[in-house]
Amino acid sequence: MQIRAVVSEFLGTLLLVFFAVGSAVLGAEFIGTLGIALAFGFTLLALAYTLGPISGCHVNPAVTLGMLVARRIDGRTAVTYWAAQFLGGIAGAALLFLLAKQVPGLKTSEAFGSNGYDDRSEVGINLGGAFLAEVVLTFLLVFVVLGVTHRVAVTGFDGLPIGIALAVIHLVGIPLTGTSVNPARSLGPALFAGGAALSQLWLFIVAPLVGGAIAALVHHVTHPVGEERVIADKASAA
Repeated sequence: MQIRAVVSEFLGTLLLVFFAVGSAVLGAEFIGTLGIALAFGFTLLALAYTLGPISGCHVNPAVTLGMLVARRIDGRTAVTYWAAQFLGGIAGAALLFLLAKQVPGLKTSEAFGSNGYDDRSEVGINLGGAFLAEVVLTFLLVFVVLGVTHRVAVTGFDGLPIGIALAVIHLVGIPLTGTSVNPARSLGPALFAGGAALSQLWLFIVAPLVGGAIAALVHHVTHPVGEERVIADKASAA
């Protein structure tokens, strides 16, 4: 495995957390739910084109798990990517926390763009509902990623539907759980928010991974390996 792929996953996750979660922490009252959703979608879109040719631009352990279950990557690559993603998420949250502390009166305790359910959800969704929501929302993201990438890397216009999907996912998910669909995105902010954000963190690690695995299994049915090779061959010929 090339070191630059690992660095790309670390850097990509760091930037996703800093800018996308940062839009919620620093600008929620100015840009609203739509603005936050677009920040996540546009950030991932930009990263897909920038880092896709290097690492595939997973920047999300659930996507990496989907790729592993779909047999697009091996176990060693998956473990290395997970380490880079989680560390990147923590580093991005640390930078964001440092910046947030320079804003007078900005609350970070038990908030800080972290995910939650019950009284930490805007609509008061319960644990079961939050788990189901995160599974379904992550399913869509990983299913789209697998569907538009017939190889490991993001190429051509592949990044566009991925970015759009993430934006739509946030439009639906922000009122429910704050939208995780990415364990690394959830871990970093929760570590700095503390309190209930940490006690509820397990759901936002487990549920996205479950959703990613299910997406890979369903993708195997809807997009058989042989069909993917035919599509890839046609694309190469064109």
